[in-house]
Amino acid sequence: MSLPPVQLTTTQRLVASARRAGPGLIVYLMVPVLFLGGGVFVEGFTGASSIRALLVLAAILGIACIGQTLAIVSGGIDLSVPALIGMADVMATQLYGRSLPFGAVTAIVLTAALIVGALNGLLAKVLNTHSLIVTLAMSSLVFGSVLVLTRGDTGGRIPDWLTQFVSPAGSIGPVPIPGVVVLWAVLAAATVVFQYKTVIGRWVYAMGANPTAGRLALIPPVLLSMIVFALSALFAAVTGILLAGFSGGADPSVGDPYLFTTIAAVVIGGTSLIGGRGGYGRTIAGVLLITVLTTLLVGLGASDAIQQMLLGVLIVVMIAIYGRQRRVREEV
Repeated sequence: MSLPPVQLTTTQRLVASARRAGPGLIVYLMVPVLFLGGGVFVEGFTGASSIRALLVLAAILGIACIGQTLAIVSGGIDLSVPALIGMADVMATQLYGRSLPFGAVTAIVLTAALIVGALNGLLAKVLNTHSLIVTLAMSSLVFGSVLVLTRGDTGGRIPDWLTQFVSPAGSIGPVPIPGVVVLWAVLAAATVVFQYKTVIGRWVYAMGANPTAGRLALIPPVLLSMIVFALSALFAAVTGILLAGFSGGADPSVGDPYLFTTIAAVVIGGTSLIGGRGGYGRTIAGVLLITVLTTLLVGLGASDAIQQMLLGVLIVVMIAIYGRQRRVREEV
């Protein structure tokens, strides 16, 4: 005789959903608390103009984190993100400064980034070397190549509409939201769908959770690695183009801060560095928390050293919380 199904109350269902969300939910709850707390200590922190500026900064960081999240979920890491951001920043300004149509400029920059990223993924698998080593070497190669090819001359220009697109004062038609924030929302939604609703997205989780089982399931490791790191490079290049509009000029080192912050956002959001757990939905929370925290610290006059120290403390605290979760390998 079969037992009737257990009917859960609304409260029980909410509790079960919160448990499935795990500690990642904590980060989402911390964001409004920290934001409202900032309004107490920094005048104008919760004002409309401040919110728009926060969203722009979060959007740029969030787009850079898309590829880093995919790389980490797959069991790797991409240290070439800062160099690719700088490469795209310089290429976009210089090529547009030579009167090329911006559409052609974008195509050239993104294609170059895709090639570099695919090469990262290919070398990591062919050489049987962790992506950390390969991407670190590629980062030096890309950064040095930019300096050699430009001979230190990073002049150029960017279209006015791009500056408006990433400006906190910009808007999309009648909607008072900067264009880059709308772009981030679209890319974020597409990334979440990609991760959970596509074959390649499921491959990424499978290989990150257990590479041996993934290969036995006939997942092509070389092809998957090339796709993941090509996407990481693509979103780094998009970030570099956006930063060219944000700063109004070219700077090959503009991506340097994104080495630490992209990894920190992924880790704080709750994606495991050993792969197979987490995702971009959690990274968004990490991005928002880091953006609000760093902006608050700047408003309080904290030095860069203090900012890095507190971010480090935050990472340690979140890792301690996430460390209580069971690993995917233990659940399978």
